[in-house]
Amino acid sequence: MSKAVFYHAGCPVCVEAEQAVVGALDAKRFEVEVVHLGSAPSRIGEAQAKGVKSVPALVLDDVALHINFGAALSDL
Repeated sequence: MSKAVFYHAGCPVCVEAEQAVVGALDAKRFEVEVVHLGSAPSRIGEAQAKGVKSVPALVLDDVALHINFGAALSDL
């Protein structure tokens, strides 16, 4: 099973993207984890290491996919 991590900061853009993207992923193919970086700031470094530059972002098998633009990680 592939790993999908959805990083966001809780803003309206992020929440809307989370609902759309996470809901569209096939649960039989992806183990999904949602990380709210506002609530878990200790994971910002992890997100950066995976190539996340802004949120909302989805990381599929260590490939960062940026969705819309809510906030730069440097703003968190």
